[in-house]
Amino acid sequence: MDVTDELLAKNRLYADTLPDQHLDVHPARALAIVTCMDSRLNVFDALGLEEGDAHVLRNAGGVITDDMIRSLAISQRLLGTREVMLIHHTDCGMQRLTDDGFRAELQADTGEAPSFAIESFSDLDAAVRQSILRVRRSVFLPHRDRVRGFVYDVDTHRLREVT
Repeated sequence: MDVTDELLAKNRLYADTLPDQHLDVHPARALAIVTCMDSRLNVFDALGLEEGDAHVLRNAGGVITDDMIRSLAISQRLLGTREVMLIHHTDCGMQRLTDDGFRAELQADTGEAPSFAIESFSDLDAAVRQSILRVRRSVFLPHRDRVRGFVYDVDTHRLREVT
């Protein structure tokens, strides 16, 4: 049995313990959270959120890319979110590589240079500030005034605001 099969079995057990319910597609807290895909970040537990409270958008590094702007535009324009919370974290894998080095590795392995930006970073706070600016400067997002950025410490589980 592979991991996916194990998870499907756990889903059946999980679903059997819950009543059927339909939550509204609009997040109850009108909040979108952009964070890293790191498996150590349990966003709902760390922030005390319930199902249906917020959109949680994840990618490598939690950086604001064109695709994140796309998702945030849909979240705001169609689904009613008004506030954006950005969460990077300590000990991030994106701090362990460089754009040029990873791009060269991908090209060496595949024979093609990737068309996407790698978006590595060495300075965590600077990366958070850059993501804040990208949200605030996007013409596609009507709600850019309530954007805040944080660093999550993977050891203490505490958030620190980046100003």
